[in-house]
Amino acid sequence: MAAIDVVIMAAGKGTRMKSRLPKVLHRLAGSALLQHVIDCVSQLRVRRVVIITGSGAEQVELAVAGWPLGAGCPAPVFVRQEPQLGTGHAVQQALPLLPDDGLTLILNGDVPLVEPATLQRLVQRCEGRHLALLTVDMPDPTGYGRIVRKADAVLGIVEHKDASQAQRQIREVYTGFMAVPNHLLKPWLAGLKNDNAQGEYYLTGIVAQAVREGASVLAVQAADTLQVEGVNSPQQLAQLERAFQLRQASALMASGVRLADPARIDVRGQLECAQDVEIDVNCIFEGKVSLGEGVKIGANCVIANARIEDGAVIHPFTHIDGEKAGVRVGPGALVGPFARLRPGADLGPEVHVGNFVEVKNSTLARGAKANHLAYLGDATVGERVNYGAGAITANYDGANKHRTVIEADVHIGSNSVLVAPVTIGRGGTVGGGSTVSKSTPPDALTVTRAKQVSIANWQRPKKGGA
Repeated sequence: MAAIDVVIMAAGKGTRMKSRLPKVLHRLAGSALLQHVIDCVSQLRVRRVVIITGSGAEQVELAVAGWPLGAGCPAPVFVRQEPQLGTGHAVQQALPLLPDDGLTLILNGDVPLVEPATLQRLVQRCEGRHLALLTVDMPDPTGYGRIVRKADAVLGIVEHKDASQAQRQIREVYTGFMAVPNHLLKPWLAGLKNDNAQGEYYLTGIVAQAVREGASVLAVQAADTLQVEGVNSPQQLAQLERAFQLRQASALMASGVRLADPARIDVRGQLECAQDVEIDVNCIFEGKVSLGEGVKIGANCVIANARIEDGAVIHPFTHIDGEKAGVRVGPGALVGPFARLRPGADLGPEVHVGNFVEVKNSTLARGAKANHLAYLGDATVGERVNYGAGAITANYDGANKHRTVIEADVHIGSNSVLVAPVTIGRGGTVGGGSTVSKSTPPDALTVTRAKQVSIANWQRPKKGGA
């Protein structure tokens, strides 16, 4: 098999998107359209990836430079198409980077859901010798170029406006994807004409050249239309998003996940579910999320980059975002409703984190509880700690973060402030309303409240002239 070079066309302005953002950077399922294409390519063995940019080139190139690449994917190189004179003209810009000994896989940066297996079939059909086209059967092919063939051989692509009545009955259409030997691609591109109303060089023109020269033109059919649907407007983007999410939901249910409503879940990354997982409505999963056996996710939760272990329950309206550090929720833990777990939150078995509690860069050991209206930042919390309502760790001194250590079996009273760095000794109690700035010994009661004073017959100030 010849070496595979990939050319991704990403130069279009996307006028119908009505946005300052280049079309290929609009997001579907949490990732840019172009990023989906690159992720797909990274699962193939390719020699180089060439991205053709034009409108918004600097923005696109900067974005791509910040994306992670698969282990086998070479760093993309960019060529610019200025001005934009059609798809054939776009690929012409990449020719200096395409050695004769390879084959080129030509993709579109605004068609995000093509699958690696489909592209592999297209490459295999090419074999480094043939022009291979990716086609698909459309229920309604109106407006698409029809594939005219004789047995396996493609005889041409006929545009809808030029098709006869018989040709308009053909449902097989060209998708814009092809694989072609480099040594054939170069002369065919050089022979393109722009004698059309738009004055552009169309890549499909090489098909007619190949047929005239007697070269073999073959087709590979995509399994479904979703893989080859492009995005040209916000409406199409939304439709493709919903179709993709419904496919994700169907796959989850086929593996045994119980979804309250498959139309109301968004997976914007990688979601792994063990047996007997239940997910209520309007939940969003981003980045990499794993749900252990028997996990229950309540309605309206947003969970990103987290591991939720066996038997944990995430109550409604909880927000979990691990970013790079990740979040872990241990087995049997209860979180929410209306809780927030930030990067570095690590909850042990049977931990309770209740409503309006925020945890950041903190570990809570087995059985620790923070049930109401509290903040734990940069803290190490021991087993069976009871962390009262309104309590906070004051972890930031204006320049640096400091850690709070709360040892096992401590009780922190409501509305307490623990000023880090500080350690609350094992078995200790902090009285409600205390501000603790010095470490405390084990089993001690620590109270820092001022003496209560009541003044009899106190008269409130009155407004002047009242």
